[in-house]
Amino acid sequence: MAVKPVSSNPIDARPWTYYVLATLFTAYLMFLYGPMIVIYVLSFQGPEGGVTFPMVGWSLEWFRDIARQGQMADIPPAFRRSISLAFLVSLLTVCMSVAGALAFRRQFPGASIVFYVVIASLVMPSLLVGFGIGLGFQFVGLQPSLFTSALGAQLTWTLPFGLLAMFAVVNRFNRAWEEAATDLGATSFQRLRYVTLPILLPGILGVAISAFTLSYDEYARTTLTIGSHNTLPLEIYALISSATSPTLFAIGTLTTLVSLMLIVLALALVWNLNRKRRAGPGAVVDAFEEA
Repeated sequence: MAVKPVSSNPIDARPWTYYVLATLFTAYLMFLYGPMIVIYVLSFQGPEGGVTFPMVGWSLEWFRDIARQGQMADIPPAFRRSISLAFLVSLLTVCMSVAGALAFRRQFPGASIVFYVVIASLVMPSLLVGFGIGLGFQFVGLQPSLFTSALGAQLTWTLPFGLLAMFAVVNRFNRAWEEAATDLGATSFQRLRYVTLPILLPGILGVAISAFTLSYDEYARTTLTIGSHNTLPLEIYALISSATSPTLFAIGTLTTLVSLMLIVLALALVWNLNRKRRAGPGAVVDAFEEA
């Protein structure tokens, strides 16, 4: 009786489920990135082109249309407001998340209540959160504005995520490093600056980028708390409601480039930090101060 030779090629040994899952994964990638690619391509539509294929030439007309005066939506000022608000939200989220995660390393009365109060906003509908904040400001006689009500509304969205992320980072932190610094005579401030924060820096950068992107794209919690000046998502929604043109696609392409630039910047900072860590402890502090 002849014995069937066993193939040494691992591809031949793959079950049929492998190909099914590979097909589903490919379909998922197409579903996720296909519309994005279509938008990027159509943003270079010719001046006579529309929002669908076929392409009628290639041009940068719709990118120039973003900054042109007298358009239906005021994109450049809205973009600057979104960037300013996102930067401030990111800064406050990092400060409060790091402080909160370090505080929760020790048990204190009411710790569980404080934690659930902070996290509760994640399970509440975003539109209702913004509505409540807007009503609260009107009740006390204050006008909603960018850096008051809108800032608070967006912090209710970014802070829980930042705090949960910092919990995960701090839980992996080895406190023996702090104890060693104390034994060497470091003060509490020196221990925080030269030991704790440099070690936590990759996680801090992750929280900062996440908070920035969450704030930059936020719509529901901002729409009722922004006051008289719109952020970029609100301007884009107004543009969609009034008319549709390839300008929308050009805006999407530019905002994606901004997000990619932030990601590349964060990766560069982490790479620089890891390089300095391999160089020695003193270089880590230098990398932290540069960041």
